[in-house]
Amino acid sequence: MLLELENVTIPTFDKQRIIVNNVSFGVKEGSIHSIIGPNGSGKSTLAYTIMGLTNYKLKSGKIKFEDKDITDKTITERAQLGITLAWQEPARIEGLSVAKYISLGVKEKSRIKEKVKDVLQTVNLEPEKYVDRFIDDSLSGGERKRIELAAAIAMQPRLIILDEPDSGLDVIITEDFWNIFNKIKELNMTILLITHREDIGMVADYGTLLWRGEHLITDEFPKVMLQYCKKAGLKEFCKRALFKNGVKCFDDDYIDKIFEGVDLND
Repeated sequence: MLLELENVTIPTFDKQRIIVNNVSFGVKEGSIHSIIGPNGSGKSTLAYTIMGLTNYKLKSGKIKFEDKDITDKTITERAQLGITLAWQEPARIEGLSVAKYISLGVKEKSRIKEKVKDVLQTVNLEPEKYVDRFIDDSLSGGERKRIELAAAIAMQPRLIILDEPDSGLDVIITEDFWNIFNKIKELNMTILLITHREDIGMVADYGTLLWRGEHLITDEFPKVMLQYCKKAGLKEFCKRALFKNGVKCFDDDYIDKIFEGVDLND
């Protein structure tokens, strides 16, 4: 496993309440792993804790990266190991050019212009139209999110955490996001994807379901999504939505039996 969480418990900032309780799962190197669950389940809290943000501290448990305990490492130390986070709300550095912003995180400065253009293409932005633009109100929310993602990719991390990259956007072309995530995967980066949208999450190889801070299941993503639907009482939605590469993941009879609580291992 590239990333392992062992019995992770995360309290609120004031330590008065538990947000994430005794969560354990692993993220395989080279995979896309999605954390799903309803609002308030602790998905973003878990992401920020893995990244090592200030105030996001474990009450108990352990976080390991490449078999090394990183529980007490700082955000800088984790970044140096190859972990990065693309924020749910893109950074607003007004007046900085797109090219300059992306280049800030590039370790090797040779061929910097080509590298900036490459990552813009990865997030499906035409380099010629964006390298000389400035980060200001002339950019849409979707453009800002893609530029933020391009900057994260430019760092060439081992693990890139994407916190609800679709959040706050009115129109999202699912296939476009799938294309971007698969491009990142082809660059030998592992993705930990936080999302509340099943259509975005279906790009994932594996998934983890959190429910009110509790870990319910980690498995292949369609199986995790099926359990989410069952927990939320969304049988008909599940029948309509669970498709992978244009193929239905489960037939309706199988879904009916899951919702009826039939043990299919008997």
